[in-house]
Amino acid sequence: MILVSPQKIDEYTAAGWWGATTMWDLFAAHRLGKPDAEAVADAPNRAEFAHGMPQRWSWAQLGEQVDRFSLMLLARGLHRDDVVVVMLPNCVEQFAVYLACARLGIVVTPVPVQYREHELGHILTTTQAVAAVTFARIGKAAGGHAAAAMFNSLKAAHPSLAQVLAWGDTSEGELPADCIDIGAHTAAAPGEAGIKALAQAQAQAAVTANDVFSICWTSGTEASPKGVPRSHNEWLIVAPSIIESAGIEPGARLLNPFPLVNMAGISTAFASWLVLGGTVVQHQPFSMPVFLQQLREEQIDYTVAPPAILNMLLQNEQLLAGIDFRRLSRIGSGSAPLSDWMVRGFEEKYGVQVINYFGSNEGAALSGNFKDIPDPALRAQYFPRAGVPGYEWSVSTTRKIRTRLVDLETGEEITAVGHPGEIRFSGPTIFSGYFGAPELSERAFDEQGFYKTGDLFELAGDNLQYYRYVGRSKDLVIRGGVNISSEEIENLLMACPGVRDAAVVAVPDATLGEKLCACIVAAEGQRITLEVLGAFLREEKRVAAFKLPEYLLLLPALPRNPVGKVLKRDLRVQATALAPQSTVN
Repeated sequence: MILVSPQKIDEYTAAGWWGATTMWDLFAAHRLGKPDAEAVADAPNRAEFAHGMPQRWSWAQLGEQVDRFSLMLLARGLHRDDVVVVMLPNCVEQFAVYLACARLGIVVTPVPVQYREHELGHILTTTQAVAAVTFARIGKAAGGHAAAAMFNSLKAAHPSLAQVLAWGDTSEGELPADCIDIGAHTAAAPGEAGIKALAQAQAQAAVTANDVFSICWTSGTEASPKGVPRSHNEWLIVAPSIIESAGIEPGARLLNPFPLVNMAGISTAFASWLVLGGTVVQHQPFSMPVFLQQLREEQIDYTVAPPAILNMLLQNEQLLAGIDFRRLSRIGSGSAPLSDWMVRGFEEKYGVQVINYFGSNEGAALSGNFKDIPDPALRAQYFPRAGVPGYEWSVSTTRKIRTRLVDLETGEEITAVGHPGEIRFSGPTIFSGYFGAPELSERAFDEQGFYKTGDLFELAGDNLQYYRYVGRSKDLVIRGGVNISSEEIENLLMACPGVRDAAVVAVPDATLGEKLCACIVAAEGQRITLEVLGAFLREEKRVAAFKLPEYLLLLPALPRNPVGKVLKRDLRVQATALAPQSTVN
């Protein structure tokens, strides 16, 4: 399945940005070259969320598992260009599934384990997936979720879904009778006939680097999920943004706490892993004690963590005792603004450089690293701007993409500081369009062919050499006709003593249109009031008075979607209830 235009393939191939190497090719080379080296490992608490006990596979052992799973796919009649929905927690089996599909040209569409019939129905309708791969049960609390049975029940409404393949404990009747028991079908190692069948099937599939490898899904925080197809080339071109920004060496051990379902997880723990030939240690679901245990025991060279987690760790430094920061000297973060005190604190106290990533499933990507932006305070806010004369940024991706900043009111390109606009991208990292949605694809690009991210940035720096993140174009509070970035205030509030987590949403107001509501998770034993927040913003951060929150919503935790983004729509509903009734009628 090739969805990229021939013109685009020719342009990027001629430039040397896309090649002929597939992700399967990279795996095959490591399997041959380092068979005994460890490739993947489960989290130690696997039994708490998944079938089976924790496993560790070398490249040779992973290769054998891939062979077995590939043969099962062939036996079940799957072939090139079929779409398979994969719902698995972070585990070693994911790598066997993804690599088998990459080998045979079968398209993987991974979904969060939290998805249920509503989300999956949309995905099955859009992709016409022919099979689902999952566990009989995911999670053990309250009996866990019967994932295989859920997919089985969806077959009636989605005729394309012909079969459900699952791992599970059949002795306890967890697997419905008409589901395929993967364990039983992959129990035996492939013999000589099986190896020949695989070679023949691989030759017939003739997978190229421009074939679609995956269809990932936008988070759906504000709308229905949209499918983002990415080819082998489109994934591998993103890997340098991770590897070069953090200075990760070949063979590195990576701790992966992000679901292997979208850009954040797959770019690091699959594409970059294949380029590096390293080890991925899986983590699922996020558990601070297990995460810290793995950092101490697994000799981790690099990991990623959301800003809120890094903030919490720096506020509770006893949790970091025993971690070898001489080895773990780089940590990636992103998906939300970084606090400068956190970036500076990790450098000054532990010698750890925090890499600031911005990105989307569609392939828009920026990375602020210590080589290009040594000052931690600047790195928390700024990203290198490609194409500025006199600046040769360290990450090669900056020499392959083009960006522009556009005023959403006038449509004009912004060329001066202090003027927020939508950042737009063009280049070999950017997808070609949403799967099965031509009208959405058309709206996603501007008249010059640049992808419209919906994210607001400003130009910054003495020579306009930086971008500064401002917020989402749909995540603004408009108070008295003045735009206020929610993310700007959230970033400031995260530095307020006693605040563990923060989000800002709009509350309707009859006079001013909207006012700000601070949604706060207080640190244990701390008392947060609106007066405390206002005093901190006004006196410590010197924030303009019109940006101060006028409502406070205290919560035990912020609601988040399966990939960790705050569900602003849920917060808006709760915050609106705080306003006088006459305001919202």
